[in-house]
Amino acid sequence: MCSITPGSPWENGYCESFNGRIRAELLNGEIFYTLKEAQVVIEHWRKYYNTKRPHSALGYRPPEPEVMLPNGMKETMGICQMDA
Repeated sequence: MCSITPGSPWENGYCESFNGRIRAELLNGEIFYTLKEAQVVIEHWRKYYNTKRPHSALGYRPPEPEVMLPNGMKETMGICQMDA
C-alpha cells in the first residue's frame, strides 16, 4: 500500500508548491481581522491566480484568460445572460 507521509513535500509536490506560493504571495503580507475579510481577500487572489497570473508551465500564459465579447456577439453565439 502506498501512502504520502504528512509533511513530505517531495512526495506531494503539487500541493506543497501551491501552499508555498499562497503563503509567499498572499498570507505573509496580510493580517486578517475578520473571517469575512480573509474570505474576500483570498477569493480575489484566487481569481487573479487562476485567470491573470502567468504560469511558467504554460509558457508564462495565464491558465484561464478572461474573454470579453462585444455586445452584439453574445446573441450570435447563442449566449444568454441571466438576470441576477
